[in-house]
Amino acid sequence: MPYNQTGLLVHDADAHIMETPNWLRDHADPGIRDRIQPLRYPSGNELRQTGDPAEQQRDLATAFERLAARHRSDEYRNSEAEDIMARKNFAATGSFLADDRSRALDLLGFASQLVFNTFHNRRLHDWEHGDDLELAIGVARAHNRGMVEFCDVDARLLPTCYVPLVDIERAPALTDEAIAAGAAALLVASGCPPTHSPSHIGLDPVWARAEEARIPVVFHVGGTGDLIDRNYFRNGLPTPPDFHGGEENFRSVDYMGIPGPPAQTLATMIFDGVLERFPDLRIGVIEQGAIWVPSWTRQMESAFDAFARHEERLQSLSLRPSEYVRRQVRFTPYPTEDVGWIIQQSGPEVCLFSSDYPHVEGGRRPIERFEASLAASAIDDHARHRFYSDNFADLMGSALEPLAA
Repeated sequence: MPYNQTGLLVHDADAHIMETPNWLRDHADPGIRDRIQPLRYPSGNELRQTGDPAEQQRDLATAFERLAARHRSDEYRNSEAEDIMARKNFAATGSFLADDRSRALDLLGFASQLVFNTFHNRRLHDWEHGDDLELAIGVARAHNRGMVEFCDVDARLLPTCYVPLVDIERAPALTDEAIAAGAAALLVASGCPPTHSPSHIGLDPVWARAEEARIPVVFHVGGTGDLIDRNYFRNGLPTPPDFHGGEENFRSVDYMGIPGPPAQTLATMIFDGVLERFPDLRIGVIEQGAIWVPSWTRQMESAFDAFARHEERLQSLSLRPSEYVRRQVRFTPYPTEDVGWIIQQSGPEVCLFSSDYPHVEGGRRPIERFEASLAASAIDDHARHRFYSDNFADLMGSALEPLAA
């Protein structure tokens, strides 16, 4: 019996692979491979690292061999169905062994998953904001090869491919590469590129190509550098552990900074007319919550009313800011957020179901939590269907067509 017992078609707008230590290096061109350091896992992860770097790599290689053998054992597979939402990170079915991911989808009962990396968003951001453009582009290509390769095992797995926006001249060609490689969505940083606005008219060919291909542009948490000033944690008290038991991920204080980058980026793109010029472009804001969306849209409405008399860019818009959001932008609430209230405040168009599989942060019972909130707010069946599937189909466009064939 699959985890999804809603009786509804359910698409998962946020799922992940768990990258092995040399995953990015293995997919990189030879010219940059040696410049990419292997992954070091957070201190709370089940794959702890000690000793010198060479010893760490040997230990990790051995650990992954043992872990893969465990995943393939009868003992592990005999309890997969009952443990599909209990096993997290590298312990989860299909988390790093691509051949097992189809089985995980069957056990979850999801019609598809939009798939992201786990450990590389911050790294991709830092390379893009660094001083070596060729390295930034090279690692983006390596990331995209790895994502497409993993997802090639099952048409229900929809890969996200990263497009650096740092170089306005080269961004359109990099977009073409990602689409040709098989991207189901174009992943860009939620924040500002290092030298220009995300609304720069020189990036219009990027949005045009996404619109023409009928695939979305997506933001994901983790790709904007530090969310808040690190001095907020210099409070004279011990740093509390994160979800994983370590200190590298999100806690309550930096959680509060998550909406900042996408809120500013989207508002800028709306005010500068990107969504006006590309009315069929869709944007997904993934794993950055949605509880902030009602107040953010109202703030944009207030800004529009305050500045429209003086700013030609606002006068040239044919819609109000909240109308662009309902038409073109989709968000994934966290399971701890009141999705029913968000839908009541912002409309049935904006929210998407997501599980965050196989991450700990997604919890073991996301559907149950969302269902409780939807019921408490008396959300009707039309909006419920939109939350679990229809809004995702609108976001993903052509990427879902192979599943319908």
